[in-house]
Order: sequence, then C-alpha cells, then structure tokens
Amino acid sequence: MPTAHINGIELYYEAHGKGPAVVFAHGAGGNHLSWWNQVPAFRDRYRCITFDHRAFGRSVDLTGEGRQWFARDVEALLHHLGETSCAVVAHSMGGRTAVGLAFRTSIKVWGIVFSGTNGGAVNDEVRALQAEHRRGLPPGSTLYDRALAPAFMAAQPGLTFLYREISRFNPPRPSDFLAPIAGYSGSSAPRLAESGIPILFLVGSEDNVIPARAIEAAHRAVPGSQFHLIPDAGHSSYFERPEEFNTTVGAFLDHAAAARLEDARQAAD
Repeated sequence: MPTAHINGIELYYEAHGKGPAVVFAHGAGGNHLSWWNQVPAFRDRYRCITFDHRAFGRSVDLTGEGRQWFARDVEALLHHLGETSCAVVAHSMGGRTAVGLAFRTSIKVWGIVFSGTNGGAVNDEVRALQAEHRRGLPPGSTLYDRALAPAFMAAQPGLTFLYREISRFNPPRPSDFLAPIAGYSGSSAPRLAESGIPILFLVGSEDNVIPARAIEAAHRAVPGSQFHLIPDAGHSSYFERPEEFNTTVGAFLDHAAAARLEDARQAAD
C-alpha cells in the first residue's frame, strides 16, 4: 500500500504512467478511487497522481489539522515523488487544494481544471447566484443527496451504487470540516488571472451543488480562463459523463503542456 510519511501523517497515493505530472484532487464525497475513469485515459501521456486528502480514504488525519494542510500535503507528496511541477485536475473541495498548491507552495503549477468548483474565484455575482441556489434547495438537503443528477441515478443504478460505495471508504468528519476559514472573505480571482496559469472551469449543466451559472460567473471573473459546460451531468461530471470530461480535460492539458514546453524552449534560447 503506497503511502508517504509527510506532515505527521501517512498519506495514501498512487502514481500511474509516465510524462508530465497531473495531480487529481478529489472532492468531499470522494477519494483516490473517484478517478477510475480518468487514470486509464491519461496515463499513456501523463504521470497521473491520485491520493486521499488527509481525513479521507486511507489518509488518517492524526494531527487534526484538516484541510488547512491539503496543499502542503500535496507539495510534500510531489517532492517525495521527485516532482517539482504539475497540472491539477481539481473537483469540488479539491479546488481549494489546487489554489493553495499554486500560490502557497514551491510547486510550479502549469494548468488547473476546476471541476464543479469556483476555485475561490468569487465576486458579488458568484455569491448572489450561489445564495439564490441555496435558498431553492429542499429542507434537509445534503451534499451527498445532490452529488449526482437525478436522471443519472434513475438510469444508472449500478454506477450510482458504485459512487456511494466509493464515498463510504471515507471516515466520519466533523460537520464544520469544510467551513470557510474564519475571517477570510477574499477571492482568488485576481491572483488566478495574473498568474498566467492556464485555467479551465468545467461544470455539469445539472449541477445541484454549485450551479452552472455560478461557475460560469467565476470564469468571467478570471480573464483568460476557459469554460466548458457538460450537458445532462450533475455535480460529478467526471463520473457521470467521463468520455466528454476526459476529452475536454485532455485537450486542455495537451495544450497547456505544449505551451509549457514552448516557454521552456524559448527560455533556453
């Protein structure tokens, strides 16, 4: 069982394939198993690194630090694997990891896919759209209830069962585990826009966790970013519509990797 002893915990990870490193950062309902549709699609040209965030899957949070260490955990994992740069495919909660990795660690991030997350790129429009969406949710609705589109669950009971079984690998966590850090109300949008990092916002049209309109507004808040809407997919588009997800993300990564190589060539001339 591959684990790395870093930051006071044993962090579970897997690395598949060869090429530029791509880190897959799962959401709150997932773990390293979430990416079973993505790793086979990308490992022929990228080194695909999946892992369990601390307090998820097999990565037990022995220190109680929780999500504040997510980005530093990935930084330490990449150094453990001999990597100093990567792209990040970040779903939902994983968007926080991607932003932290890009701006608060030594890792050179050359591309970010924000899947079902605004990546902290919020403004008044994004906040208003998200608040409007929350007001329309049924009382008692949970993230677990809204992770998949109703039409997908009706048509794919076997895959719905698999999705929930993967989620059940995660241990219980405090109810406020993902609560915003006290006193922080800023936005990552300016830094993302100024960074020059290629960025793709990707969302399912039926996302019932963060509505597609809010993700598109986050994209507009980050000039130069890209946006892609996956029709008939809910919050977990990587699971519900893997072929379109992989095609879209693959094209984005290939372009970002080529641009990175060209920048390195020009710097060497």
